Amino acid sequence: MSITSAQPRPLEGHGGPPPFDRQLAAPLRAALDDLPMPLTAELVPDRRRRSAAGRLTDAEIRRDGRFEIEERTVPGPPGAPDVPLLVCRPTAPAGPYPVIYHTHGGGMVAGSHRSAELAGELDRAQELGLAVVAVDYRLAPEHPDPAPVEDCYAGLVWLAAHAPDLGIDPARIVVSGNSAGGALAAGLALLSRDRRGPRLLGQVLQFPMLDDRCATFSHQQMERVGLWDGASNRAGWTSLLGGRRGTRDVSCYAAPARAADLAGLPPAFIEVGSVEALRDEGIAYASRIWQTGGQAELHVWSGAFHSFDEWVPRAEVSRAAHRTRVSWLRRVLAAQGRETS
Repeated sequence: MSITSAQPRPLEGHGGPPPFDRQLAAPLRAALDDLPMPLTAELVPDRRRRSAAGRLTDAEIRRDGRFEIEERTVPGPPGAPDVPLLVCRPTAPAGPYPVIYHTHGGGMVAGSHRSAELAGELDRAQELGLAVVAVDYRLAPEHPDPAPVEDCYAGLVWLAAHAPDLGIDPARIVVSGNSAGGALAAGLALLSRDRRGPRLLGQVLQFPMLDDRCATFSHQQMERVGLWDGASNRAGWTSLLGGRRGTRDVSCYAAPARAADLAGLPPAFIEVGSVEALRDEGIAYASRIWQTGGQAELHVWSGAFHSFDEWVPRAEVSRAAHRTRVSWLRRVLAAQGRETS
């Protein structure tokens, strides 16, 4: 199979997609040989089976005793079921620990708090001495918006209120997510600001789904290119929003690009690949934060596809992405320490 699910025509007046990084191209072809594309409603069960097969075990999360883990079930949104949380704390040194509050990806339709991408959060936590709390929110289309983001917010509120009992510092919470999880992390930052909820130290938005309108240049350019192409992105948003997708009846907490005002948000780390449909909306989101006088660090990984480091972790660009995330977290944590000292 070619790298494109179906070869797109170059947009009028423009060339085709940018070239893939040489260390990413062959692994991407191999992944696409095994992965039916693009996402459709009929493929949701397939995506859920694949995600379940990659769930991390207790042993994989504990990492030879470096983390202790605990499953918690906490109150959900009013009138909704309780929300499962996976609490991962370092075993040394003593807390209270800063914490990454992890919202998993999966296109809004798949994934769990033990999905494979949790390994990346644990890598960063292990290097910096952080805890990780991962939330298992309800999935679309069975549970459309606002169920996913409200589940995540309920878990975040509980975490902030009970952090001292868990050995976690409530003043050092960073929300973090990949793809759909990036949308949810950005939505949590907006909700926390507008509801005067937990004060967040930062937001890590990895290849985030931000705009349900799916109208950017990169969305068209990568309509059938890569592992999360434009067609798949529309399917994910439609699963979440149904007939509301692309209309005025969409909340900024579901699709953060809809927010009229991005002032007053915690510092943001935003990253995208140059060869992914979500590229331009991530760039635009960072630009709009800067225009308000806010803090955002933007990385566009040349030649990279969506969530490339999860698929090809040993590529040089993947190692660079890991180092860059760790560096940003270290700097944000250090800045908070200076403010409170």
